[in-house]
Amino acid sequence: MSDVRAIVHTATDWIAELGRAALFLVRILRNLPSLVTKPRLLVEQIYSVGVLSLVIVVVAGVFVGMVLALSGYRLLVDFGAEEALGTSVALVVVRELGPVVTGLLFAGRAGSALAAEIGLMKATDQLSGMEMMAVDPVRRIVAPRFAAGVIALPLLTAIFCVMAIGAGGGYFVGVDMLGVDAGSYWSGIQSNVDFGGDIINVFLKSGVFGAIVTWVAVYQGYHAPPTSEGVSRATTNTVVIASLAILGANLMLTAVLFGGN
Repeated sequence: MSDVRAIVHTATDWIAELGRAALFLVRILRNLPSLVTKPRLLVEQIYSVGVLSLVIVVVAGVFVGMVLALSGYRLLVDFGAEEALGTSVALVVVRELGPVVTGLLFAGRAGSALAAEIGLMKATDQLSGMEMMAVDPVRRIVAPRFAAGVIALPLLTAIFCVMAIGAGGGYFVGVDMLGVDAGSYWSGIQSNVDFGGDIINVFLKSGVFGAIVTWVAVYQGYHAPPTSEGVSRATTNTVVIASLAILGANLMLTAVLFGGN
């Protein structure tokens, strides 16, 4: 019975934590319209979470594209279908790896930074000082970071896909190294990658992942215990929870968006 009570207690704590996080998200969404009058806050955070994450996304995109081209060529050449290399690389990147890998990189770089930054603000009583001056920390600190993550991640995902498919990744290996015809490479992509069914869904997926990562990051940072250990735990929790949430959300979104194809 003690084991049952422990399981019930743990499940209850998880449900309560999820409820608090949902209420916190509602509070963030209420304050998003205020960013219209203060666009500078949003632009600064887009630079912080987006532009500063650009290098790691570009490098990862190049290497992922190269690996997909190498492994895909070895498989396709056995069936005499190496001309379909561009199609296979593009569909794998656009439908799955692009949003997921970019989301995981975003969680590791920007998500952890957001959680640590807000947690440090709480530990040094900066958030309490704002409240004493009648400034809502959620409106001033949290909402701009949440909106920036939702905007930045789809743009980073698009750059990742371009680098993985284009001259830096799959094209370089497939055409320049392995000798696949360049016209076949690009024509296969043009014929099989659908704008409405694939490109739009990339931005949809990455927008959802951006919301998940920034939601987890700002919640963990805002509710972290005001100690160095608490900030460290919040940063670790952000990366772990956001990464698992991205994988779970990707499964559900793929089932909904591509399940009937």
